[in-house]
Amino acid sequence: MAKDSTFNLFKYFAFFIITIYMLSACHAWAPTELKRPPLKVMFGSFVGECPGIIAQEKGFFEAQGVDVKPLNMERLKKRSIKLEQANFSAGKYDGLSLSLGSFIISSATNPDMQGVVVINESTGADVVVAQSQIKTVADLKGKKLGANLGGFSEVFVNQMLKTANLTSDDVNLVKLEASEIPQYLKNNVIQAGHTWQPHLSEAMKLGGNILFTSKQTPGLILDMIVFRGDIIRDRPEDIRAFVRGWLQASKYWKANVQEGNAIISKALKIPNNTLSLEGVNLTDLGENKKLFESSNPNSIYKTANIYADFFIRSGNVSRIPDLKSLFNSSFLNPAP
Repeated sequence: MAKDSTFNLFKYFAFFIITIYMLSACHAWAPTELKRPPLKVMFGSFVGECPGIIAQEKGFFEAQGVDVKPLNMERLKKRSIKLEQANFSAGKYDGLSLSLGSFIISSATNPDMQGVVVINESTGADVVVAQSQIKTVADLKGKKLGANLGGFSEVFVNQMLKTANLTSDDVNLVKLEASEIPQYLKNNVIQAGHTWQPHLSEAMKLGGNILFTSKQTPGLILDMIVFRGDIIRDRPEDIRAFVRGWLQASKYWKANVQEGNAIISKALKIPNNTLSLEGVNLTDLGENKKLFESSNPNSIYKTANIYADFFIRSGNVSRIPDLKSLFNSSFLNPAP
């Protein structure tokens, strides 16, 4: 009887040891979840692109469940959006803020990307500023006009010229970045140019005169966040969280203007008084859903067609991808 008890005790002990070993082995071989790298998103110096700074500083991206590394052109002292588009196509960034017009141009050579959210509409913030002696658009005939040719800027100034029955043949277009306009006006290299804040304030201090604004071209100038196709396919939940965080920051800024301005001013090391949401509509979720509806007469598809037609006629591109493949509204909605 004692032998049986000893045997049973040994049997139970052996079973216990084997169980512990197996559990330890399972734990040791359990796959470790790899931490995803942060989403690297580059955006410009235009005020309507700054909610990304607020979202990062206030922790909105993190709260939505995504690690983001926002890269701002102003902070990095990078002025050429063309260079940043090339870096984006080369895979140095996962996402990029682009005007709708620049997006259409870029898609002609890199169709494997999609716009996922409209972040702002310019409702007066984009301006053509001129030297003080030029009072009307008609006065530009024969003058030099600075614009970022081959993008939305060229379309914008052409829309302006139409209001005075002028065409691009009636002026001398000079290819310039928005940041270069004040100095070129001062040196009389150009007599007018397309720019925005904070560069507009500098031009106005030099005696500039506002000729035309995007308030006169409703719906034409939109900025979007665009992601590469591989990121769209591999990290849909991160993109969905990014969109939520960005829209949360836009809503916060509109409700807390002074605090939002202070956050951006500190991050970019620019004067607080150069920041203003005047002339900028930070588009919300509801507005985005309407803009992505192809049946909506004011949809991004309609505006994209305006750009596509212009760029083909002007020879900037030879073909445009199917517009429906360029926009993806699924990230505006909860995960299916």
